[in-house]
Amino acid sequence: AGLAVAQTFTAAQRGSITTLTSATTGTPDFADSNNFTLTLGHNVTVANPSNLTVGQSGSIFLVQDGTGSRTCAFGSYFDFAGGTAPTLSTAASAVDRIDYTVRTTTSIHAVFTANYS
Repeated sequence: AGLAVAQTFTAAQRGSITTLTSATTGTPDFADSNNFTLTLGHNVTVANPSNLTVGQSGSIFLVQDGTGSRTCAFGSYFDFAGGTAPTLSTAASAVDRIDYTVRTTTSIHAVFTANYS
């Protein structure tokens, strides 16, 4: 195995899901993981992540707490189709997902999928 050569894996590769702490503003550290989960106990702003690496991709799971109706805003690095951040599902315990790819150190292409069961 080497960093400068193509790799072929014959078994599944896995990344952990890092839990983010609910606060009015949260800043994911992209050096910690590719995948994150955040249970919304507040209306939250997901700030521009630290330690972005071009080409990194992953998912952010946004989970409504038992109250629901929490909102989420995003830092300026998050680029959603149409230029508008998504509106989250509002039911208690609803799960939404943002899949992302870091395009540049100031641009994260993000795709929103709502209301997983």
